[in-house]
Amino acid sequence: MHAEDGLWTIPASRMKAGREHRVPLSGRAVEVLAGGAELRENELVFPSARERRMSDNTISKLLRDLGTDAVPHGFRSSFRDWCGESGQSRELAEVALAHTIRNKAEAAYARTDLLERRRELMEACTGYLASAGGEPRPAR
Repeated sequence: MHAEDGLWTIPASRMKAGREHRVPLSGRAVEVLAGGAELRENELVFPSARERRMSDNTISKLLRDLGTDAVPHGFRSSFRDWCGESGQSRELAEVALAHTIRNKAEAAYARTDLLERRRELMEACTGYLASAGGEPRPAR
């Protein structure tokens, strides 16, 4: 990933569907990543204590320790709910989540990843999250 270009590319080898997935980053996400770059010793954004990729279990434990009633996959679910409730198209939300189209005829004609529309979607989601405000929940 190169934060400065606002695009994170996940290689096909790491994707369930076996296809590369491009993720447009919001301007704020690029700022946060650039700000943390000097703190990192390798290319991982959130490395484990051993400078490796964090496991789902590690992230789940961190969320529990912070008193957050959430699981890692729940962030994807929350994003999908927000898309539906904010009037985003189903097609755009599904592409953003890298879901595959099961209908073979429809899938054959879906040849774009809607990158620029998803870039707008990420900016809108970032705006929503920034406006949500509220006080952080205390750790349990």
